[in-house]
Amino acid sequence: MSTVYDVVREICLGMPETEEVISHSYPHFKVAGKGFATFSVNHHGDEKVALLLNMVRDRQQMLVESAPNCFFVPPYSGPQGWVGIELNKDLSWDRVSKLAWEAYIRLAPADLANSVQPVKVKPPTEKMKPEDINPLKSKENATILKRLRAFCLGLPEVVEDKQFGNPAFKAGKKSFCNVGHRDRKTRLQIWVGAEMQVSLTSFNEYFEIPAYVGHRGWINLDLTNKQNWREIEELLLISYKHFALKRMLKALKG
Repeated sequence: MSTVYDVVREICLGMPETEEVISHSYPHFKVAGKGFATFSVNHHGDEKVALLLNMVRDRQQMLVESAPNCFFVPPYSGPQGWVGIELNKDLSWDRVSKLAWEAYIRLAPADLANSVQPVKVKPPTEKMKPEDINPLKSKENATILKRLRAFCLGLPEVVEDKQFGNPAFKAGKKSFCNVGHRDRKTRLQIWVGAEMQVSLTSFNEYFEIPAYVGHRGWINLDLTNKQNWREIEELLLISYKHFALKRMLKALKG
């Protein structure tokens, strides 16, 4: 059995002196220290299974205009010329391999670039399920989200939105919690304040202070294997009350 990732690795590592590293949680392929390809799944909730290739802007534009159902301009790296290929569309794997080769020879030293040809591969034999692409669609995570929605949307003036592609709940215009899945863990992110951050992370392994927003009083709770819903709802209320307007708090009290 071979997966999409197996075939991507076969293509990229099949070219001379290629190395694979993990960058921002995704497999990244380099030659001579320069990145030419990245394998991405559900980046910021886009539900794409994609190979991102380091091209020039003109080539990027030509590909996207020729087949917009297969090619796209990825966020962040798109302005530098990178192009995304959706691997669960109808593009042949021979074409994918040729495009990866094109990105490789653009960055490889001349002696390597002149000696390599596109890698011949067979299509993957294992089809990805919806929950393989977006883990929040698994049965377990769907149950968690259902309960979160029932509680959060029952609070005054709460709406559900998206934050970096993940479900988020807002008190008016301000997000007070969001749910995401990364590194095989489903996490609830909520505001608790600096003092409670210390007490929660000191005695409970399921809590951690997140990067980027941790200094503002936010905390992550691992929901993957265990959920204490009484505790979760108490923490959600703390976060909601911190961001809610006076009229919302008045309606909550009523």
